Amino acid sequence: MDLRTFLADEARHVWSPEGPVPLVQGITALQQELDARGQYPVIRINRPLQADGQVNPMPVVCNLTASRPLTARALGVTDHRDFARVYSTKTGVPIPPVVVPRNEAPVQEVVLQGGEANLLALPLLTQHVMDPGPYLTAAHATTYEPETGVDNTAIQRCWVKGPRRMSYYPYPTSHNIRNLRKFWARDEPCPVVFWIGHHPKVLMGSQAKLAYPESHWAATGGLMGEPLRLVPSITFGDKIMVPADAEIVIEGVCPPNLFEVDGPFGEYTGYMGPQVAAPVCEITAITRRKDAIYHDYGSGHADMLVPDNMVMEGKVYGMVKPVSSTLQRVHVPVSGRRFHAYLEFKEPPLGEVRDALAVCLGYRRLKAVIAVDSDVDIFSDSAMMWALATRVQWERDAIVINGLSGSLMDPSLARGSRTVEKIGIDATLAPSEILGAPKPVPPRNTVTPEALKTARALLDGVNPADWPTL
Repeated sequence: MDLRTFLADEARHVWSPEGPVPLVQGITALQQELDARGQYPVIRINRPLQADGQVNPMPVVCNLTASRPLTARALGVTDHRDFARVYSTKTGVPIPPVVVPRNEAPVQEVVLQGGEANLLALPLLTQHVMDPGPYLTAAHATTYEPETGVDNTAIQRCWVKGPRRMSYYPYPTSHNIRNLRKFWARDEPCPVVFWIGHHPKVLMGSQAKLAYPESHWAATGGLMGEPLRLVPSITFGDKIMVPADAEIVIEGVCPPNLFEVDGPFGEYTGYMGPQVAAPVCEITAITRRKDAIYHDYGSGHADMLVPDNMVMEGKVYGMVKPVSSTLQRVHVPVSGRRFHAYLEFKEPPLGEVRDALAVCLGYRRLKAVIAVDSDVDIFSDSAMMWALATRVQWERDAIVINGLSGSLMDPSLARGSRTVEKIGIDATLAPSEILGAPKPVPPRNTVTPEALKTARALLDGVNPADWPTL
């Protein structure tokens, strides 16, 4: 199970444009235009064009997880609306990884150490106008807790500044930054590896929201339904293992208390993130497949938002289900970046929805949570706005709490703020005062099934390509 098996299985959804495509903003422009059209093929660039006018021989894959239905299917989920429940269940039944020898690890077919290691040989993308240079955006950074040896993995950005030097920005509240600080407290460099390119099951399993310290490898195996194959890294041996079937691995160390400027960078919020001081990573080795494929996430586009949002759905489902047996589905919409969540309930008893909202507001990433009944499609922003417009009185149905932890990436935060204000909205209908009677709401506008069937027959075969959109 690797990136190649996924691309082969979904070959009809893979688009390879003819001719070279620039690595500087060209590939990102393709993603931006496809986003605007609501089209999400996997993109494979066979001739990535470097800034110096040369074509890099290594192909680039992006939009790997931009389609929600495609991503769900890759994980073995037939209906993407059921993803939260399936993800929460599978990652909750971990399968330990297995270790394979180096001669059975495709990711170590080519080993480059010391002066032979060259980050600039990779087809690195510069995505946006104000980005200061090329970034790794799909690099899964793996560190370990020095006392227990337990590893942690997270997607974190790296600005490539030279053949063997880059800034590495672990988010200030991440588990990786905790590991790094523990090494620095010992006045030791922090070991770190970055692996790139794998099957979506591995990419998303390794992003499971876990306790600290807790390894992601077993949760990934649970999502895969089989053990993840690992191999010792070249620089650190079995202290940091890497996925044997990945495409590329970059190994390095972060010297104690050495920082350099990083950013500005186009973040998932859709805004340029501010310039920050970030640790420096000095590269010790690069390993890869002989015919490696470079994977990149389009920062701020569906390609990056969809998989992480779907993982968040699994996390929220696992948090809420123990306090609400009537929870049906969870959706973290791309329209809300990573700040909003929608919850669907079926006949919840009094108080249960408010309990669920209170649980969700404690999740750092979320800023607004909306609960609705099962007759509202939580995967439709239009349906959710209809529910807000017709089922909510703010004084009665809104829960507002200030002083909670939140994402410091939120561009609406006042300068210097360390906490946020959050809102939970109960847009469910109150149960009827008469046991077994319908909820007190006017009947919805509708037509007969026969009339709808006739209308659909009239539209069959019609090409609406030239019709105006809303």
